[in-house]
Amino acid sequence: MLNAKITDAYIAILREELQLATGCTEPIAIAYCAARLRDILGAAPERIDAEVSGNILKNVKSVVVPNTGGLKGINAAIAAGIVAGETDRVLQVISSVPVEKHAAIKSYAQNTPIDISCPDTPRMLDIRLTGYAGKDKAIVHIANNHSNIIYEEKNGEVFLEKPLVASAEDNLQDKSVLNVADIVEFANTVDVSRVSEILDRQINCNSAIAEEGLKGDWGANIGSVLLKDFGGDIKTEAKAYAAAGSDARMSGCEMPVTIVSGSGNQGIAASMPVIRYAKHMGAGDEQLYRALLVSDLITIHQKTGIGRLSAYCGAISAGCGAGAGIAYLHGADAKVIAETVVNSVAVLSGTICDGAKPSCAAKIASAVEAGIMGYHMCLNHQKFNGGDGIVEETVEDTIVNVGRLAKQGMRQTDKIILDIMTGK
Repeated sequence: MLNAKITDAYIAILREELQLATGCTEPIAIAYCAARLRDILGAAPERIDAEVSGNILKNVKSVVVPNTGGLKGINAAIAAGIVAGETDRVLQVISSVPVEKHAAIKSYAQNTPIDISCPDTPRMLDIRLTGYAGKDKAIVHIANNHSNIIYEEKNGEVFLEKPLVASAEDNLQDKSVLNVADIVEFANTVDVSRVSEILDRQINCNSAIAEEGLKGDWGANIGSVLLKDFGGDIKTEAKAYAAAGSDARMSGCEMPVTIVSGSGNQGIAASMPVIRYAKHMGAGDEQLYRALLVSDLITIHQKTGIGRLSAYCGAISAGCGAGAGIAYLHGADAKVIAETVVNSVAVLSGTICDGAKPSCAAKIASAVEAGIMGYHMCLNHQKFNGGDGIVEETVEDTIVNVGRLAKQGMRQTDKIILDIMTGK
């Protein structure tokens, strides 16, 4: 059994990472930054300079900002935060915008001078807004994770200043304690009453948006297409429900999502396949909770080495996590779960992230398929071996390789993706 210190650390990580967010988290981070800028300035800015990193630019460009009447892009996210943002709600900053304010948001986005630039920065997640109203000037800077405000200033008076670093884990819980063996032990032994509240929220919110994605006409309707054309077996259902949640979320659905590693799509992909498998198997609440712990923490473990944003599609990590969670539901031990993760990683590593948009749902479906395949390989006594591509002899070394691939190897890929998306 894990010692109390490690158990407490794992619970702290879960509480930090499994947060509620309404809308794609990159435009929401911009809206949060903008709302804070308005608060410090004491008025709606008459003009704004917006400096954002390339990964912010690509993840905001094509996704609908919720509660704006269907608007997309950085201007829309800034306008929503300025006109209607509630800063105390953080990543739900624009979750309660009345329809009556949509026109004001659209007007602000269209008529306020907003100069957007993409300066070179070592930080994949970087948002710096400077606003002007009359003779007043204010600055708010978010870096490294979506709600991490590191600098606030008005008219030269600095209210907040944190060290400017390039680590995606800046001001977050120490995740060096994570490893697959201990994650499984934690899931086996933790008192689930200590985590049931956040897991219930994940189950309820993510299931609700997945159901909406299947009922409504959202994005490319990947979830509905899967169920309609590929049958209703549990493997297809697991992929379809995960995809459907993304269908709705990428197209501006106002329903909240429990995120994982800063991403709603990853939160949906890590949870919905496990939830649907548990329902199919008739698993009880406790068994589902423990399986979700495996999926969520293995997803977080992989993403720690990759970073919040990258050219590497984060849904792949969540699909691997889901495969591990499904294996756990079926009684797999730590060895089989580790092999499931390695097998899953070997299938789709290198899938690019070219921004938040409807096609994310299809990538999620593919990632879940890889996770399920990884487990079924284990059932048939098959596995990828150390030396097969980026696969190492151990799951921990393989996860390290994925982090290197995403963080170092795909830097140039990231630049090319951004050039393509901006027409350069």
